[in-house]
Amino acid sequence: MFRRRIELHPLQRLRELVWPRLGWKRAFQYGWRRVWRLSGTPHAIAIGVAAGAFASFTPFLGFHFVIGFALAWIFRGNLIASAFGTFIGNPLTFPFIWIGTYDVGYWLLQGSEAPSEPELSINMFSGQAIDAILPVLVPMMVGGIPLGLVCAGIVYYLIRSTVETYQAKRREQIAKKAIEAGIDENGPSATAKS
Repeated sequence: MFRRRIELHPLQRLRELVWPRLGWKRAFQYGWRRVWRLSGTPHAIAIGVAAGAFASFTPFLGFHFVIGFALAWIFRGNLIASAFGTFIGNPLTFPFIWIGTYDVGYWLLQGSEAPSEPELSINMFSGQAIDAILPVLVPMMVGGIPLGLVCAGIVYYLIRSTVETYQAKRREQIAKKAIEAGIDENGPSATAKS
């Protein structure tokens, strides 16, 4: 389903991850339409996308898919939809997400405005790397919860209403084609048999 007809060279795949050949707009439209066409109830699809969107607000890069899958599974959402939801966090939005989660988390924990530049002095070989990262990581985790919930709520509402509309139109199209072919709910009609 997601395979390419012509496999790309690994360098081309890397380039596609950073900047899609057909542009971000086309990549976004493709992902959006894939979500519409997923099988499942609108609620399950929307829960899955919302779980992935929430996972994008956590500071655990590389684990967003796993977190999104776990949340979608817990809330009985669509697991594939959660993967699409993690695309909320991408190279264009991550700087804004990180700054927002840090500022909100710092304000929630300290009750004051966050410093404009957090102090990070990481010496990976000293064994104190975790101690150096925690002053930034903890506010980002705390700030990611309210911002992630707000984003997940907005995404849930948008996806659910869009998928409901799409599925209703799709059912109408299928029913219309069935009527045109001379098939009703009870099987082929008398006019189609003669």
